[in-house]
Amino acid sequence: MDQFDVKLLQALQSNGRLSNFELADVVGLSASQCSRRRAALEDTGAIASYHAHLDRELLGLGIVVFVQVTLATHSPDNSRRFLKLIESLEEVQEAYALTGEADYLIKVTITDLKALSRLLNEVFLPHDSVAHVRSSIVLDRLKQTSQLPLGHLVPAEARTAERSGSRRRQGKAAAGRDHRRRAARP
Repeated sequence: MDQFDVKLLQALQSNGRLSNFELADVVGLSASQCSRRRAALEDTGAIASYHAHLDRELLGLGIVVFVQVTLATHSPDNSRRFLKLIESLEEVQEAYALTGEADYLIKVTITDLKALSRLLNEVFLPHDSVAHVRSSIVLDRLKQTSQLPLGHLVPAEARTAERSGSRRRQGKAAAGRDHRRRAARP
């Protein structure tokens, strides 16, 4: 993977609908080269899929909750039963197995508190694999991104060259402003 592939991935993370012509402008390659590189990145799985990002609030899903779950017993069979439960719930957006106090952290998106109460009290708590449930309702989202940090894929010398090129462009722009100000003085 080279710096062109990284630029292509960064551009597609920002806007997955970019055409190969638009990518060519961003990446600095021809449209046909961008097309071949995109196809290669898709074939290797580096680009796993493309998605439409939906507005949850506009669609009536006003509450995000993080649910910590502790299993009743720690056995492969119990873990499979819990996984089957999680996979069956459309409200579950993400689920993580954890180290520490809780066994799982579940991100749930749901319509309202009544629906949350039903999910916790009628689905999670009575399930035979679950011993303990603790929920935290999100008050405010400070940051959300699906974009992965890709800076580690760019060689250090390319990052240094890009930063110094950016500084030179900034310096030239500042010098141009100073020159225009001096020329405008009476």
